[in-house]
Amino acid sequence: MLSLEEMSDRMEIQELVLRYTYALDSQDWDSWEACFAPDATIDYTETGAIAGSVKDVREYLEKTMTMFARYQHMVAGTVIDFEPDRQSARLRTMCHNPLVLPWGEGEHVFFCGIWYRDTVVRTESGWRFSSRYEELCYFYNVPELPA
Repeated sequence: MLSLEEMSDRMEIQELVLRYTYALDSQDWDSWEACFAPDATIDYTETGAIAGSVKDVREYLEKTMTMFARYQHMVAGTVIDFEPDRQSARLRTMCHNPLVLPWGEGEHVFFCGIWYRDTVVRTESGWRFSSRYEELCYFYNVPELPA
């Protein structure tokens, strides 16, 4: 049986995963950044983006996400494995991500499936991502983009 502390930790970590997606999809960059520990690392290279510090990736996202008319990061099925000291945990979360690009006179919709592989740490402010890695599962209907 789970202890009250473990149930609380699991709920807080699930909330962190959701807050990340809501912040990203609403381009609330301060809330997005608050999901991470200050020294966190992020690696989105498998999906064609960059790897770097939270500040580097935030700057990149602020510029590149504006190319999309709409998008949504739908997450489900997070598995949480706590380290023995219960101060950190490893996560794996599935994400289905439809993206809409302005395209000529209309729009082009394509899909990306990813696995988020994360490490989270307990901080004074609650659980935060200390590393986030996007593992590509699939792309579907990706258009050929001009150079």
